[in-house]
Order: sequence, then C-alpha cells, then structure tokens
Amino acid sequence: MAIDNQPELRTVTVTRYGKPLREGGSLPALVEADDDFLYVLKFRGAGQGTKALIAELIAGEIARTLGLRIPEIVFATLDAAFGRTEPDEEIQDLLRASEGLNLALHYLSGAITFDPVINDVDARLASQIVWLDAFVMNVDRTARNTNMLMWHKELWLIDHGAALYVHHTGPDWPESSRRPFAQIKDHVLLPWATELDAVDADFRKLLTSERIQAIISLIPDDWFTDRSIAESPDTLRQIYAQFLETRLASSEIFVNAAKEARNARV
Repeated sequence: MAIDNQPELRTVTVTRYGKPLREGGSLPALVEADDDFLYVLKFRGAGQGTKALIAELIAGEIARTLGLRIPEIVFATLDAAFGRTEPDEEIQDLLRASEGLNLALHYLSGAITFDPVINDVDARLASQIVWLDAFVMNVDRTARNTNMLMWHKELWLIDHGAALYVHHTGPDWPESSRRPFAQIKDHVLLPWATELDAVDADFRKLLTSERIQAIISLIPDDWFTDRSIAESPDTLRQIYAQFLETRLASSEIFVNAAKEARNARV
C-alpha cells in the first residue's frame, strides 16, 4: 500500500572532518559534506550505537511532522580513510567504528543555546514541545541541557538521541508504551505548558498511523545491529511502530502525568 507524504532523507558523503563537539558521551562532530554544507554528525560507533541514531531519526521526523523546527536530518556516509589521519586516538577509534551510514543534522551557523531566563516561549509552543518529549520519552530537555537553539529569532530542537530509551531496556515494549513519563517533571518548558489538552487533540490528528509507518520505514537495515535479537529488520521496525501507535492511542496517560508534574512545580 502506498503511503502518502512519504518522508525522504537525502544521503550525503562526508568530505572533511572539522572538529569534535565534545558534548556528552557521543562526541558528535562538525563535518563538511559533498553538497558543501556543514553538518553535525552523529556516529554509529559512539557509546549508544545505532539505537541513538534510530531515536534521533524517529523523534526528529515526528517533531517535523508536528510542525516543530528541526534542522534537516540526512544520512551521512563516512569513508574508511577518515580514521587513518586523525591524530587523536579516541576520535580515530570512533571514526573507524563508524564507517558506513551515519546520521547528521544541518549545522545552524550562528545559533545560540536556548536560555529560559532570557528567551520567551509562549504556552502553545511550550506545550507542543513538552507533549513531543513525553510521547517519545526524551529524557534530555532539562534546564541543565535544554537541547534547543535560537536561530534567526526562532526556536529549534536538536539532539534526540536519548529519546525512546526503552529500546535499551529489554522486551517490555507493550508495558512501556502505556506508562507515564516520570522524567517530564524535569522538563525545562514544563512551567509554561498550559495547553497540553489542546495540543494533544491536535497532534493525535496529525500523527496518523500511516505517517508513523512512513517514518519508521526510513530506518536502514544495518542500524539493527543487536546480534542477540533474531528478528528481521522489518519485524523490528514494526515493534517501533506498534510502540508509538499504542502510546499515541493512550496519550492521556502521559498528558495527565505532565499536567500533574506541572501543577506540582508551579
């Protein structure tokens, strides 16, 4: 069956390794690609492996579907030659472990980190971002690390590799899909998220089953690298899709939890 509005990701080839962006444990890097654009490259050989790339891809494209600002996400091919000339042994090992298909986000030159003390966010946008992060279980949007940028006076979302953390925890996907998201209590935008019910109603219409399936279909086969799992890539894709569709169908659980957490904070 054909899927309407099938999302597509471009594929670029990394031509120049710029510099590491030493943030967290994943060591992303600023690179140049064969289209002459700069990208923030997320490595398949980093600590959380390809599961972090899967989370980045799924959460980012869901956010784009919901109308939130996300830098363009592309597949990025890394050639074996890059690991041979890098003098830093840690980075050299990372480059060698990341040969092949990685993920990258368009570099927003001149962007500055979002600061909730300085930058204003209206209730609607705050509610949209809180809803997204509760839905995809993104643990990494706190005051300590907002993972948001201000670029041309607009707010952009970045770094979703810590979302969908349940894919690291084992086979309890069905139970996890219906759980509230306890970590939402630490969300940097929670105090301003006063329109969660309205956003929930709108987003449930936008995020159709067809759209979820289309996003999941983007995951490359060779990103399913867990050798302890016998299922095929198609079967594993359907686990992700079922998790998201079940979670969406029971969204009142995580919405109510977010509202309760907000009331406790304010």
